[in-house]
Amino acid sequence: MAKVLKTKDKILNAAERLFAEQGFEHTSLRQITGIADVNLASVNYHFGSKKALIQAVMERYHSAFMPELDIRLVELEAKGVTSTEQVLNCFIEPLLSLQRINPNGTSIYLSLLGHAYSEIQGHLRRFTMQNFGHVVQRFLACVQQANPHLTLSTLFWRLHFTLGATVFVQVSGQALSEIAEADFGEQASAQDMIAKLIPFLAAGIAAPV
Repeated sequence: MAKVLKTKDKILNAAERLFAEQGFEHTSLRQITGIADVNLASVNYHFGSKKALIQAVMERYHSAFMPELDIRLVELEAKGVTSTEQVLNCFIEPLLSLQRINPNGTSIYLSLLGHAYSEIQGHLRRFTMQNFGHVVQRFLACVQQANPHLTLSTLFWRLHFTLGATVFVQVSGQALSEIAEADFGEQASAQDMIAKLIPFLAAGIAAPV
């Protein structure tokens, strides 16, 4: 059994790395098996298809992130939602906790989300809603409660702009940190960047139409 689990984890680890770096469409199963040092039959045995492997990589992060986010959203609902920034603050600890899965877990997860949208991976959206749709709906309800002046259509666009800006900051985090240090003598950790980003995103979401 230990050998089976080890092989499956090697495939997941290799797929996660390549998907985050190259995207889903530009990563082949042969590339994954080459880095994992396993044969193609192992991928088919453990996952059955590339789509199932993509879902398994995302589920590894979703299963850690979504329940943590849900706990914080429930707590916020109990206190009463009064601002967009309150809602976005619920993401901070769940995102940073992904570093327990991988030291670069936060950036990897956001990069995977970015590829999921930019490459129109419809099966991932269905998979996410089937397994974690209640968390997504709770988040949307909190954002709506904080922004009763916005239509659902406006929120759709602003939340996707928010995702794009967040993915950019995380994927470009190292470069941004180096520029900030060179130009302003400022050192910024991943947590620092998230703290800077949230007020900006909250203001954009909540801006008058």
